[in-house]
Amino acid sequence: QVQLVESGGGLVQAGGSLRLSCVASGRTFSRYYMGWFRQAPGKEREFVAAINWSGGSTYYAESVKGRFTISRDNAKNTVYLQMNSLKPEDTAVYYCASRTSGGISYSRYGYNYWGRGTQVTVSS
Repeated sequence: QVQLVESGGGLVQAGGSLRLSCVASGRTFSRYYMGWFRQAPGKEREFVAAINWSGGSTYYAESVKGRFTISRDNAKNTVYLQMNSLKPEDTAVYYCASRTSGGISYSRYGYNYWGRGTQVTVSS
């Protein structure tokens, strides 16, 4: 069983920055791929970024590439999402997810544990 708790969301003006954190329970965190997804009202949950177990490989949606950075600290069981140059279209609930087997997945169905989400609102 893995429990994930996100934090760091909030209201920010366009062009601003936020850093999301996700703390995971469990001793095998360092073995998991971790991902960030987001869901805007009336839209499907979409892939944002993912990171492999060591942090040596990262993956991004085209819409956030160059603006967002995913990282992890296995000693703290924490994964981060640094979001810069935020746009109003980045407004969504952001979810942390873990994938306990297999390699990279860009699909929400590839992740078997989820946090409850943190709201990010970007004003224009």
